[in-house]
Amino acid sequence: MFRAAESGIEEILAGFHSGSLFSPRELLLVLEVEDLGRSEKRIAALAEGIARPTGGSTLVLVESAADSARKALAPIRAACAVRWLATPATRTALLEWGRRRLGRTGAEAEPGVLDLIADASEGDAAEFFNELDKLCAWAEPGRTIRREDAQSLLRPVLGADLPGYLSAVALGDPKLAAQRLSRLLASGVSEGTVLFALVNLVGGALGGWARHRDLSGALRGRRPPRELARALDALYRAEAAWKGGRADPIAVLEQATRVVSAGERAR
Repeated sequence: MFRAAESGIEEILAGFHSGSLFSPRELLLVLEVEDLGRSEKRIAALAEGIARPTGGSTLVLVESAADSARKALAPIRAACAVRWLATPATRTALLEWGRRRLGRTGAEAEPGVLDLIADASEGDAAEFFNELDKLCAWAEPGRTIRREDAQSLLRPVLGADLPGYLSAVALGDPKLAAQRLSRLLASGVSEGTVLFALVNLVGGALGGWARHRDLSGALRGRRPPRELARALDALYRAEAAWKGGRADPIAVLEQATRVVSAGERAR
């Protein structure tokens, strides 16, 4: 597996073309291919390499979601044999997959349990199956999962974990970051804890100590040092305004989340 911001085109294409009749075929994944958009030369080189015959290995380029198609990546899309758009599962599809998962594990659930999990996970497929698997593991053989069981075992606020919030910020998804921020606060995490983690994330991206090094690294790969320095300054000023009683702490966190995840300038 590769990340476009961390791997060279030569390294990616070497893996793609290195197969032979005497070696097993490989599946190669390249994540966040949109990071190549800053270099037309890299895009052209990858497109040309994809078009050349290979020994049978498969290269999958993963482009993160966006409101509109990234025009800079058009040459790469044209060079690919297949293009597939991954859309979020509908509620109906989610419930059907849930019923299949129950069937495979041999667990049984009362009517309405899957709906309860779907409501709590707000349509997030990963959260839905994570909670369903925990319920299936909890249920003893032959025991039916009741609605009361699901209500007592579901996390109070799904997605309310600090690394998940920081991940959305680091990867530049302001909508998801805002959603996870609200879940964090609803679960009882203090505003000060969230702000400290955000400062640590940006400080780590600038070369300081980082609690979550991989996330700070992802942020560093997405934002240049000058922007990161401005974001860190905005965080310090926001903290001062909050502690000085000049701003609402939740409003400060919402603005800080936008500043770091989307690059919005502090007001």
